[in-house]
Amino acid sequence: MLVAFNKPYRVLSQFTDESGRQTLSNFIDIKKIYSIGRLDYDSEGLMLLTDDGKLKNMLANPKHKVDKVYLVQVEGIAKKPELDQLRKGVNLKDGRAQAVKVKMLLKQPAFLWKREPPIRQRKNSPTSWVEITINEGRNRQVRRMMAHIDLPVLRLIRLSIGDYQLGNLSLGKHQIL
Repeated sequence: MLVAFNKPYRVLSQFTDESGRQTLSNFIDIKKIYSIGRLDYDSEGLMLLTDDGKLKNMLANPKHKVDKVYLVQVEGIAKKPELDQLRKGVNLKDGRAQAVKVKMLLKQPAFLWKREPPIRQRKNSPTSWVEITINEGRNRQVRRMMAHIDLPVLRLIRLSIGDYQLGNLSLGKHQIL
């Protein structure tokens, strides 16, 4: 079984939490499935869950280099020189990280849902949107890469994992694929 889930902001990508935070169990009532990789508590978008160990390994193991596409709202205006750094690779504390693709978006995508609570926005600080593809998946990798080029992440949404797309799956909903 393979399940796609559109994870909301401030939901843990696990089924239990001793601190009482929202988890996958608040949204998915399917037993014996496990997340393929993780998505940070403060990130949104596509999560895949399965009961198939081989599929989980194929999609999550870094040696398979599965592309993951993220939509990122950053504080500041993304410019070509900074994005070129991501394409060439940046040195993080846990080693070199390189984007497979990076593109600047001219405006916020129309399909986006409102986030609750809304992102913090400073009156005199513009924001911009970037689409970035990576094929690793280290802890908070996209956030750390963007911080390295002085573009702090305000919002991060995963759009796809390999061939699996978020598509029009509503926020907080899941679908058996």
